[in-house]
Amino acid sequence: MSVEILDGSTVRSFVEDEFAFNSTVDGRFAALDANHDGLLSYSEMARELMSLRVLEKHFGVDEEAVKPDELAGLYRGLFARFDRDGSGEVDRDEFRAEMKEVMLAVANGLGFLPVQMVVEEGSFLKIAVDRELGQLAKAA
Repeated sequence: MSVEILDGSTVRSFVEDEFAFNSTVDGRFAALDANHDGLLSYSEMARELMSLRVLEKHFGVDEEAVKPDELAGLYRGLFARFDRDGSGEVDRDEFRAEMKEVMLAVANGLGFLPVQMVVEEGSFLKIAVDRELGQLAKAA
């Protein structure tokens, strides 16, 4: 983890850089695709989401206090956001599209004023900050 300074434009610029964004998202997709079939099943995504405690860290849900069947329902709802065509699996395009929406929502939430925040190494936010720093170094 590291402490970084960023704002909405840092994230938005990263999303708008199609090559950088897609290659990052595709790398995460490949890491989640345990059986390498080019599709993410619920179990492949849920395993990762649960290990990261996504609902707790990002949505404030105390996973220990929620009944297991309710928790599974929350994760299924999150999976359904990615599974846009309702096929029961998430393809690369669906994954890209949802991650783009998520990141743009983060950018809108951050707004235009710089904020200092703790970001995890390898996270999309950390990659966005590093990309921006690299561009500033080239311009200098």
